[in-house]
Amino acid sequence: MATMYDVPADALIEAVAADLDDELDEPDWAPFAKSGVSNELPPEQDDFWATRAASLLRKVADTGPVGVERLSTAYGGSKRGSTRYRVAPDKRADGSKNVIRTILQQLEDAGYVETAEGEGRRITAEGRSLLDETAGTVLSDLDRPELERYA
Repeated sequence: MATMYDVPADALIEAVAADLDDELDEPDWAPFAKSGVSNELPPEQDDFWATRAASLLRKVADTGPVGVERLSTAYGGSKRGSTRYRVAPDKRADGSKNVIRTILQQLEDAGYVETAEGEGRRITAEGRSLLDETAGTVLSDLDRPELERYA
């Protein structure tokens, strides 16, 4: 049986996002919200909400229990420090905590993530089985000879 570690992350996230697209509702404010301080515009992807939810689910499963603060650091970027008149190095900027918190709450309502008191969020058995079952289907769909030993 394949696990989430046996398939490439981008293929797994894309497949899980297709599954989560029906379960999670994008809030009304989501098309207008930036995904972090370092971005100038909101995301242009049509399925950004489901893709970020799938990515968060995988990250919580991989590194959990993990909190919103560490996740916003992971989804952050670099904010330009230079202006027209002076040159400064880029500074680190966090990702949007509101987007992360809202998605984690929706994943909690769906039963894929649970709150570990004082530790953050961790994945449930349903969330682990969703990732592993999706990894099995992704592995069977991939046409990569080097991954044949996992099938």
